[in-house]
Amino acid sequence: MNNPGEKIPLVHVRNISKHFGEGETRVDALRDVSLKVHPGEVIALLGPSGSGKTTLLNVIGCILEPSSGWISLDGEVVYDGRWLRSDLRKLRLEKVGFIFQFHNLLPFLSSSDNVAVVLSLAGFSAAESKKRAVELLDYLEVGHRKDAMPANLSGGEAQRVAIARALANRPRIILADEPTAALDSQRAGIVMDLLRKVAIEQEAAILAVTHDEKIFDRFDHIFQLRDGCLEAQSMDMDIDRDGIRTRKANKPSA
Repeated sequence: MNNPGEKIPLVHVRNISKHFGEGETRVDALRDVSLKVHPGEVIALLGPSGSGKTTLLNVIGCILEPSSGWISLDGEVVYDGRWLRSDLRKLRLEKVGFIFQFHNLLPFLSSSDNVAVVLSLAGFSAAESKKRAVELLDYLEVGHRKDAMPANLSGGEAQRVAIARALANRPRIILADEPTAALDSQRAGIVMDLLRKVAIEQEAAILAVTHDEKIFDRFDHIFQLRDGCLEAQSMDMDIDRDGIRTRKANKPSA
């Protein structure tokens, strides 16, 4: 249940668990994870390798079926012990955009065509797809590179094209897996500022897995996964190289 007056979360998961294998070989990747992400929020997921971060993104993105739990996306209950939609591909096209550490642009398509192809898969005409693609590239301040091939883009430009592709079908839920890990500090900051702009202007929810200390100040809330369990974290924390957060030591008084 949501609290009175609370906005309906775009991402709402309750008691999500996911295990692989059975018996002695069973691995519990997620244990009773509950999480809400509201419109306009940019949320970080931290944790060491193997803690369940990418598994949680894949469950929320309807790529991986949980073992148990409940999922609502954009106000629609999509999982309650089983998938409630028969066409998960269409569900993803409607509701979710994905951004990855590596842009994964198709090397034989221009920037605008890499964005337009998503719209074509969703049933838009070639003219509509191209128009929307150019509008998005302009919005993300890379419109001047609309005809460039991926090999001729800088890392920051390629990642912005990838973000445009994720936004092509106007999803309000953006799932990002290490979106700035391959970028330097300046480009990482630009990418995160663009994602925050998307969250605010389009009332989108953004959930990002990251170890990138350069961008921690861009998040509204930070959560940590530890052995498949989710913990809310204070922003007054230090982060080590494994993504483990520990409380900062108090500075001695003068």
